[in-house]
Amino acid sequence: MTTSPTFLGHDRPLITCMVQADNAARAIELINIGNESGCDAFGYQIEVMPHEARDEATIKTIFSHMQNKPIYVTNYRSKNNKGISDDDLLEGLFFLRKCGATLIDVTGDLFSPHPIQLTEDADAITRQKEAIAQIHDMGGEVLMSSHVMKFTPAEEVLRIAVAQQERGADVAKIVTAANTEEEELENLRITSLLKKELRIPFLFLSGGSHTQLHRTMGPMLGCCTWLTVAEHDQYSTKQQPICRNIRAISDHFNWQ
Repeated sequence: MTTSPTFLGHDRPLITCMVQADNAARAIELINIGNESGCDAFGYQIEVMPHEARDEATIKTIFSHMQNKPIYVTNYRSKNNKGISDDDLLEGLFFLRKCGATLIDVTGDLFSPHPIQLTEDADAITRQKEAIAQIHDMGGEVLMSSHVMKFTPAEEVLRIAVAQQERGADVAKIVTAANTEEEELENLRITSLLKKELRIPFLFLSGGSHTQLHRTMGPMLGCCTWLTVAEHDQYSTKQQPICRNIRAISDHFNWQ
């Protein structure tokens, strides 16, 4: 019996290879490297792709090279999506689900932009819950993300994650920052706290100057996945580690 790809219910964190490319050929090249590097899943960030290249045949072709592994997708307001309405961004996420995406990234400020990507607007929250329910009805899984992008105390990180959980997300994602060794060590402690307090899987990441420990060790402390890259180029997120290096670390870590 064939099982559907999923980001949920695994006994150890997945290694997700993120793909950001402005054309299908480059996307497929990165996917092939990711497969050769031993990734467990893929992430596809469609906002890098020009709109004229986002037709169903192209996206399905890209996804077909991911070898039936779980696919995490984003359709953020950045890059080629600047100026696009949130309603259209959501329709793009529905489209990605129809093309075969597994885990759909719904930002915590969808329908009501907010500095830390977690709106408190009641109408927007209701619409978010409806969108999440619709994705679930389509057979998809939902990650809710909040890119805070500054060092954030534990209590606030937990508040954000619990809010995402209460809105119906299957996975909570918070991105803060660390610019000192002390902040990075505190982010590792917060990772352990989230594991104890949340009912759903989570992904807690940081940007800034001090990210390597957190992005490498976070899944060992409770994060549900690593976000890695096949290789670094002009579109890749520089803080994300190389997939093959994380594969070696995971394979030699005693998960017991």
